[in-house]
Amino acid sequence: MSDVKYETYMTEELGALPFCPGCGHMTLIKSLNKALVKLQLDPAKVVIVTDIGCIGLSDRHFITSAFHGLHGRSITYACGLKLANPELTVINLMGDGAAGIGGTHLLNVARRNIGITLLIGNNHNYGMTGGQHSVTTPTDGFTATTPWGNVEGPMDLCGTAIAAGASWAYRTTVFDKELTDVLADAISQPGFAMVDAWELCTAYYSPRNQVKKKELFGLLESHGLKTGLLVDKPRDEYSVSYKRSYETIGKKAQKVKPKIDKKYDHKVDRQIGIVIAGSAGQKIKSSSTLFAQGGMYSGLETTQKDDYPITVMTGHSLAEIIFSPKQIDYTAIDDPDYFIAISEDGVKRAKKRIETLSENCILYAEESLELPETRAKVVRLPMYETAKKVSKLSVGVVAMGALLADAGLYPTEAFAEAIGNFQKKKIADINVEALKVGVEMIKK
Repeated sequence: MSDVKYETYMTEELGALPFCPGCGHMTLIKSLNKALVKLQLDPAKVVIVTDIGCIGLSDRHFITSAFHGLHGRSITYACGLKLANPELTVINLMGDGAAGIGGTHLLNVARRNIGITLLIGNNHNYGMTGGQHSVTTPTDGFTATTPWGNVEGPMDLCGTAIAAGASWAYRTTVFDKELTDVLADAISQPGFAMVDAWELCTAYYSPRNQVKKKELFGLLESHGLKTGLLVDKPRDEYSVSYKRSYETIGKKAQKVKPKIDKKYDHKVDRQIGIVIAGSAGQKIKSSSTLFAQGGMYSGLETTQKDDYPITVMTGHSLAEIIFSPKQIDYTAIDDPDYFIAISEDGVKRAKKRIETLSENCILYAEESLELPETRAKVVRLPMYETAKKVSKLSVGVVAMGALLADAGLYPTEAFAEAIGNFQKKKIADINVEALKVGVEMIKK
């Protein structure tokens, strides 16, 4: 433990905190500073994450690390930091407006029990943007967007988090004399902890509704919202549970994929594009990936883009493969060099594209397909009949094997190696055989 004694975790280099006179954020932030002094945490291991809103102006006044993010999204950043480095103490500051915008994030951090501390400065409106109503605006509350009184009931932020599984939640006000100790206790929790701190917005909500300290407590009572520690049910923090799961199950199940190093030569002297158009269920996507990996074994740069519907085993399945001897900066295929048409679904999906193929493109098509008019050089092949010799699910490999043997882009041995290295042996044996019959098919 460091011998340094921290008297404050705030800096005066930027001047005073930029809040309106009487703003509750001022008390909350100063109490947070006192809580950090009480805990004597290493500032280098503390991150204060803030959201958009008035409270988001506070992080730069601390000597800790800080992260300022998008409106309603600060919980996600805080969780990312904590999961990336579980040794960090991550404190998330947000207003009630941001809590409403990022409501799903509140639900999930509570459910997962990720070990961040969430401090909500709850002043019942959007104070930075003019005093519009938020999810916590009390019923009948007057705001810029509820000039006749709010007809909605306020969201119980703690109750919402508790329902989602929060292990520690506390509701209080900035008038609580024990606020520093409450915040220190929250920060010390191993799992997710939240403090819903009710306060006054002296710029908008309080003047419009004549709310001061007494009225604030009255609002809590009238809406049936209890204060104090509302839940304290410790359970393992997310990263602890995840690590245990990995150590007991994941590590045993994990398989290290082979590294792809150049083992073969290629004959590609420029960037070329290949489109494979088939049907869902024909293993077009996975076969195309193996085809691309074969190119990588031959020292080629490669990209893959897939197109398929949300349905399973029905509809089209298209893949676009780019090979290049140099870095690929443009990943679209405007004018394909090669096109493989395997099924009616694929042709239907790519009809307009086939019609605009140039005379420089070679189109390898299943012999039974009806093709639209095209300028491409068409090579008809018995893809289905050939695939039946091995497996109908290998028709994609058959077609790609034929293209490879005809165009000579890279050795078929590289394709076979990709198949053998990245598929289970039983399936790989079938696809290696499909590759062979595809090569034989183009030679006939």
